[in-house]
Amino acid sequence: MAAPTRWVTENPDDHSHRYVAHFRSLVDQGKDVAGEARLIDAMLPRGARVLDAGCGQGRVGAALHAALDLAALGVDEAFDAVVLAGNVMVYLAPGSERDVLARLRDHVVADGRIVAGFATGRAYTPDDLDADARAVGLEVEHRFATWDLRPWRDDADWAVTVLHRP
Repeated sequence: MAAPTRWVTENPDDHSHRYVAHFRSLVDQGKDVAGEARLIDAMLPRGARVLDAGCGQGRVGAALHAALDLAALGVDEAFDAVVLAGNVMVYLAPGSERDVLARLRDHVVADGRIVAGFATGRAYTPDDLDADARAVGLEVEHRFATWDLRPWRDDADWAVTVLHRP
């Protein structure tokens, strides 16, 4: 049996409902909730294939669908990019991160990208991501402190990392 994910061990049962309510509140306040999709859209040509891995409530995929044709995707196809927008890496089962990155790498075309964003200060850190990425043949291409491309700082509370498959 697989080890439980950090999502299961670190969150109360009602976390998913609170997560959805939080984003509904942000939308109601007129806040920007499509920054992740804009960044991915800017990185890719029209018609690119994108996998929204760990998509939560699907808001990033829904925003990308407005710009990219996601309806024709199949699970056996290679993607131009994989996006892990909201803390996906930090909520995986401890020790499974490298295997997940290897599997995602196998679903990205040569010269494709995997973009992972997550809160820093967790058990899984940006340095851990870098080491795991290198171990599976991915290169760290960029790191930002936000989805709107603010420069990376070691004290940032968020990391958006663009990994490249050579």
